Amino acid sequence: MNLENRIPPPLVALLFAAAMWGISKTLDPVETTTRLGLSLTVLFLVLGLAFPLAGAISFRRARTTVNPLQPDAASTLVTSGIYRVTRNPMYVGFVLLLLSWATYLSSPVTLLLPLLYASYIQRFQIRPEEKALQQIFGKTFAQYRKEVRRWI
Repeated sequence: MNLENRIPPPLVALLFAAAMWGISKTLDPVETTTRLGLSLTVLFLVLGLAFPLAGAISFRRARTTVNPLQPDAASTLVTSGIYRVTRNPMYVGFVLLLLSWATYLSSPVTLLLPLLYASYIQRFQIRPEEKALQQIFGKTFAQYRKEVRRWI
């Protein structure tokens, strides 16, 4: 089965979050200072919400689709706002949200899952999206790829 552009990225993130919770229940948590753990959790949470929100706002302003399962429906290549910093702010946001969750769970093993999520998303979501954008926007997208990093 081909997984490219098949499972909505938020659902994939929720599945990873559930796996993280399950893992954390089988292992002893690491003791951290309450202040440090809470500070990191909140920092990752705020950033994890800000990146996708900024991405969605940029898409809305450009009046193009935000649906990651249909990248060939893009009517505009969005390069403004948060898209000057990263080509994938929504996925960066999901990784940050998973880092927030891992920090909250205080289980070091769960810190690996945001990396696995990023690998999955890069392979099955970002690559097909970029292929579609290259076909639609050609040289403009190629130049954008040279100027802006995929992640951060």
